[in-house]
Amino acid sequence: MPQRHSKNNNDLAFFTYDEKRKLGYGTQRERLGKDSIKPFDACSLCLKPFISPMSCPKGHVFCKECILECLLAQKKDIIRKQAAHELQKKQDKEEEQDKLAAQRTRELDAFDQQNHGAVPQYSNDSRNRNQDKNGFHGANSVKTTSFEEEALRTMKAFWLPSATPEATVKVDAPSSHTTCPEGNEKLKMKSLFPIYLTEDTSEGDRGSLDKIYLCPSCKVTLTNTLTLVAVSSCGHVFCKKCADKFLAVDKVCLECSKGCKGRDLVQLEKGGTGFAGHDEGLVATDFKHLGSGSGLGLVRPSSKV
Repeated sequence: MPQRHSKNNNDLAFFTYDEKRKLGYGTQRERLGKDSIKPFDACSLCLKPFISPMSCPKGHVFCKECILECLLAQKKDIIRKQAAHELQKKQDKEEEQDKLAAQRTRELDAFDQQNHGAVPQYSNDSRNRNQDKNGFHGANSVKTTSFEEEALRTMKAFWLPSATPEATVKVDAPSSHTTCPEGNEKLKMKSLFPIYLTEDTSEGDRGSLDKIYLCPSCKVTLTNTLTLVAVSSCGHVFCKKCADKFLAVDKVCLECSKGCKGRDLVQLEKGGTGFAGHDEGLVATDFKHLGSGSGLGLVRPSSKV
């Protein structure tokens, strides 16, 4: 017989704290390893060591070829969506004109029949006065609210005419600007600037995958543990300590002696991709709660940290 307060006491009507922990209840935290973090010298699109790197004003670094292809593909997609939207607007206008013409014709026919015909004619409105706009008759008629109409219009039900493959899909007006694939902010080609990292050549030639970069000022090796700052006016990259100590004060690049302002100092984003954390968010969290009556946990994905 187990003791009253022991961890093995399993005859209670509820889960003990120890039993919940064994089932994985609560928030689980795990620090991301090195394999889950993108190196600072890797492109944010192809995830390979960058070639001719270029940075956006927010500090996301890409290969020149990758980011130009991405922006060009976005422009082509915008042109395609704009053409589809213009075509839909033209079709809607033609349909509206056809409806007005048909309504005008019906009104003229009804007027002619009423004044010259021996048998009185009734309009469609009088014959279908018991039919609502949803197609229901009599006692089955339902007065729908605006919320229900929106739900009926957007719900994905295969038995509704609006959800069939033949139904027309409304094309909204697309955005006219390209966006950064990493930060989702507006991005133009002219706002990109090249960056130049100082390579360590003290140990001879290395392969393209084994390059080591240094800060031009303090000669410290650049890694993911350091915060890097690029000068947008010339493209040289320094560690944040040197940038705050010299560049922000002297307003001159230490590598090429070119003048720079405070807005020209861009902090480079490091570490993360779409599947991993970066900067300060290096801890992955997941919340698990117990399913009612099952004894097992149901996983509810948490937001990115």
